Amino acid sequence: SRAPAISVSAESCIPAGLRLGPVPGTFKLGKYLSDRKEPGPKKKVFSYAGPPVFQVRMVRGELVDEAGSSALEWIGLIRAARNSQEQTLEAVADLPGGQIFYRALRDVQPGEELTVWYSNPLAQWFDIPVTATPTHDEKGEERYICWYCWRTFKYPNSLKAHVHFHCALSHGRPFLHHDH
Repeated sequence: SRAPAISVSAESCIPAGLRLGPVPGTFKLGKYLSDRKEPGPKKKVFSYAGPPVFQVRMVRGELVDEAGSSALEWIGLIRAARNSQEQTLEAVADLPGGQIFYRALRDVQPGEELTVWYSNPLAQWFDIPVTATPTHDEKGEERYICWYCWRTFKYPNSLKAHVHFHCALSHGRPFLHHDH
């Protein structure tokens, strides 16, 4: 069993392009991703970069949590984004196989949860599917189907994580697109 997910949210504006990291430890973004958003403890982080807004202070241009801890201590708690609409950060690396950082895709507003997913180059490096095409069920709702085991998902990144980390039938084969 695993610990409950922690919701990491911005306490102040986080400017687009700000990089966090490097991400410590073994990188397995999305391994525990599910279609449902699990309730859990919350952690607030503050941006100390950019002009002083929302009580922002300049302190070495980095993000810190409410206790003043650096990103290295809590970056691993940021949830994987289930889709691009809820994604605020992307995982990037300077070189294939290099250190991994999270980069703000846009200005993240106070109170907004930080969620992350792979950049396309990093997804390709880790053999994570880059795209997922939805189908519609009998009720007309979008669903994403694993082409190996036929399990269905509500969100595209849940499917991508399943194929990469969990689908016993994929056997490490690259992701099959629906047109294959």
